[in-house]
Formats: sequence, C-alpha cells, structure tokens
Amino acid sequence: MKLTPSLPIPTPTVKPPADRGGGAVASARGARLRPPGFPGGGRVRKGRGTVRAGGWWRGGVGAWVVLAAPALWAQTELDITKSVDVHGFLKPVPVHVSGFTGEADSVLKNDLLFMGIAHVPAAEAKFVVTGSNAGRVEGRVVEKFNQHQRLAKAYAGGTIRAQVHAFADDVARELTGQPGIAQTSIAFRVETGGGRSEIYVSDYDGHNARQVTRDESMAAAPAWGGRSMLYYDSYKLGRLNVFAHELASGSRRSITPYGGSSMSPAVSPNGQRVAMILSKSGNPDLYVADRNGANPQRLTSTREAESSPCWSPDGASICFVSRTRGPAGLYVVPAAGGPMRRLTTAGVPNATEPDWSPDGKWIVFTTMMRQFHICVVKAGGGEARVVVEGEDPSWAPNSRAVVFCRGPDHGKSLSLLDVPTAKVKTMRRFLGSNSQPSWAR
Repeated sequence: MKLTPSLPIPTPTVKPPADRGGGAVASARGARLRPPGFPGGGRVRKGRGTVRAGGWWRGGVGAWVVLAAPALWAQTELDITKSVDVHGFLKPVPVHVSGFTGEADSVLKNDLLFMGIAHVPAAEAKFVVTGSNAGRVEGRVVEKFNQHQRLAKAYAGGTIRAQVHAFADDVARELTGQPGIAQTSIAFRVETGGGRSEIYVSDYDGHNARQVTRDESMAAAPAWGGRSMLYYDSYKLGRLNVFAHELASGSRRSITPYGGSSMSPAVSPNGQRVAMILSKSGNPDLYVADRNGANPQRLTSTREAESSPCWSPDGASICFVSRTRGPAGLYVVPAAGGPMRRLTTAGVPNATEPDWSPDGKWIVFTTMMRQFHICVVKAGGGEARVVVEGEDPSWAPNSRAVVFCRGPDHGKSLSLLDVPTAKVKTMRRFLGSNSQPSWAR
C-alpha cells in the first residue's frame, strides 16, 4: 500500500508526566477514501439486508501519524464512565470542537452527532476536540478534567472532507468504543421521471452520489451484499426480477429465473444467502436462496402477501411483514425453516419495513398513523416507541443512527436520524425523489 508521507503534529502544550520508557511512537495507516464515480422504477417496498461492509472501496491513498502517550501516563488514564439513557443507548458524549473552519468544521460536528458525540459549549464539555484543516486535517482529543491527550493524528491524501470523515471515525472509536460510520456508504432509489427510477450510491451523508443502474425502467429496493455487491429489483426484463450487481465492474445478472414477481432482496450477514419475496407459487411468500438465486427454500405459505424481509445479525432468523391476521404486522421465522411468530409492537399498529440493528438489540420499522412514522422496538418485541415522522428506515453499523426518507410522493428526501435523541438532519435531494435507502454494513 502506497502512503502519502505525513509529519507528526506539534507537541501539545500540556505535557504528560516524564517519559520513563514509553516515548512517542509514530505509525502510519491508509485512510479509506473513495475514487470518482463509475459507469454502471408503482412503488415497490424494499427489503433489508444485514451485511457487514462499510462500502466497496477501501483505498490506501491517505496516511496519518499517531502519537502515543508514555506508558506510565497511559496507566494512570482517567476512566470516564459512559452513561446510558432509559432505553439503553449511550448518552451523547459532550465535547467542544474548535480550530476547524468552513466545511471541515460543519462536517466534523455532523459526523460526531450521529456517532453519539455532541458539540456543546466549552463549559459543558468533558472532552476538547481541537485541530486545523489548513492543507491537511490535524486533530486532537483531550480530557478536559486532567488535560490527558487521548488522540492525536494528522491525515493526508484525498479531500479535506474525506480526511475529516477519517478523523471523526477515530474520535468515535476512542470515545464511544463503537465503529465509526463517517466513511460508510448508502444505496438508494432515485426517481428520474416518466415512471422510471434508478439506483444510486453515495457517502453516508449524501455526498458524492454515483449512479449504479441505467435501466431506463423501474429499479428499486437496493440491498448490500458485501463490499462490492448490490442486490435490487428491476423491471428491466419486463417483469419484476431481483438482480445482483457487481459495483466495481458494472456486471450484473438476474438471480430469479422464475415465473411471477421477485422482489425485496435481503442478504444474510455472511453474504451467502438471500431472502426475498417470490410469487412463483401464487401468493407472494418469503423464500431463502443461495446468493446466486439457486436452491430457493419456501419459508411461508399464507393466503396474504409477505414483504420486507431482514436478517438478524447472527443469521439465524428473518423478520418480515405479513397480513395473515389482518393489519400489517412484524413476524419472525427461523432462516432454516419453522413456524412464524408475531412480534409484538405494543402501541403501534400497522408495522412495516423492518430493519434489525447490527448489535441485535433493536428493530426499526415504519408505521402509518395519518402520516408515516419511524418506530423502534426491542428485537424480542414489546412496547414500541415512535421516534420521528418518516419511512424506509435502515440502521447504520453503529446501531445508533438510521437513514430514512420523508416527504410527499415523488418529492421525498433522505434524512439521518440519531435514534436516542431523535435529532434529524435532512440531506439535499439528488435529482428526483429519493427513497428506500440501505446503509452498507
């Protein structure tokens, strides 16, 4: 891996205790940055895949230097206890950000917000995040109480925005212990006019959008199938088929050579199986097949239509929507086959569009109560909580943030949601209506 050289950032003004053998250790690592774009349509409800991939590119065009504190100082590090809210989510870690300017400042604060770190006035902060973006990004994290430096890095290569994303991820890992999400990707549906829609991919915050499909038909319901693969529905062949699309090469093929409609793909966590809704036997039922569509196994056989499957993170179960008892509700079935059971969403009827959090604790879903709303419920069922107005939710890898859409038909925009605080940031709409987002994990 070729790395761009990076010099150590200046020594902080507040010095640690005398060095007794620890010293300052410099190391370099490739920052993950993305290259430019590549060449590559009725409302179709999507399915969700739980795949552990942060995107399909992991370029080695960046570098940073880490300054490690002396060993003795590390041993006396203050352990600041992380507290949780009444729902079990980590409360936002209060930090004060300074030194960054323009886009770098706004991007950093936005990144941190959706990773459980809140920018607050200096007097309220437990940590101070300082740095600069003159030519390259340099950043530090210091404990306010004792001036202990927790993180000090400089970044090189790519754009300033990409370097800020890398720094934000490092801050999140240091202060929350959770994976960063600033360098991840989302896929989504874009209406292009005339009843047509295509699949696009962008950075998690909507920047750097790139077109994936060019069907000039109706493509919908994208689901990640690893770092370099997307599954989705398309009418390209005249009827609704599920396609597997290699992002790097642009090659793709239908994996559902059956009669009837095929829709709502969701890829298993290990990438080897695909859950989808097939009507090849009459009613739309839930099936699981190999990732190439072979060996389909029927999991449901009801008189009503099933929809929107998603996998548990251990790959053992699938949550989906059924109307077998009347109104839409969430059900769970073993991925290997077995009886389906109703998942209780007390207080919230008409549950649709589920997505299982990567940590296995939560299911986020949509309900219709005059308007669409995003709700969450514990994975075992129980009292559901209405969080915000919107639909089409998809969890981030950190099991805290959610990407969703809201707005009128043919005029929807994507938004980011911090589930514990219900804070929302709406993204700039790209071309026509944007909907059915899927977050790469």
